[in-house]
Amino acid sequence: MSVTAEPTTTPVPDARALLRASRAGTLATNGDGQPFASLVTPATAPDGSVLLLLSGLSEHTRHLRTEPRCAVMVAGPQTEANPQTAPRLTITGLAAPEPDPLMKARWVALHPYAAFYAGFGDFQLWRIVPKAGLYIGGFASATRLRQADLAWDPAAVEAVAAAEPSVLAHCNDDHADALDQIAAARGANGSGWRMVACDVDGCDLACDELVLRVPWSGLVANPADIRSALVRLTKAARS
Repeated sequence: MSVTAEPTTTPVPDARALLRASRAGTLATNGDGQPFASLVTPATAPDGSVLLLLSGLSEHTRHLRTEPRCAVMVAGPQTEANPQTAPRLTITGLAAPEPDPLMKARWVALHPYAAFYAGFGDFQLWRIVPKAGLYIGGFASATRLRQADLAWDPAAVEAVAAAEPSVLAHCNDDHADALDQIAAARGANGSGWRMVACDVDGCDLACDELVLRVPWSGLVANPADIRSALVRLTKAARS
């Protein structure tokens, strides 16, 4: 289960926030000219590319092995009875196996219920680098996105990714109470929340099998920015 991020005010940040927060979506592949759609459970790499843990026995994986061009759609909650009031994002790109064990660990951290089968031999992590997209913010509100709109600053991504292990350790070891308060401020119940991932857009807190996406108030580019963002989140939660 996941909790989506709050919307911002412009299409590109909204699209990025939706992609970061989504834990379920639809994968469209092509098998011998026949389109095919599947339910998938995405996560994002630090650079915003989409990570999918796929079974080698599945139809969509067989498609990707021969035709890597694909699309993924994710959606947020609808605001009215009409389902088309829900924000949604479709991205197109090329899929390829992702061999980095750190990326697989990241995917599992954001889908903790899947830990027991993530190590099965027929499951493999795939990465989709967005090439273009279409963001629909609600009924009759569409914005085409270029690859540049879905690409994060490489220097900031690298700096935050390098700092991530120490940020997680510091927050979980020394500020567990603050994490519980941040989660509670977003409507989550219980205690024992731990930070399991962070990136330039926000962080992810987990408690048992519940994952909560918490966006920063703006993009961060280094450890100092992360500290300032966490201080703001903590002050807001305690107020």
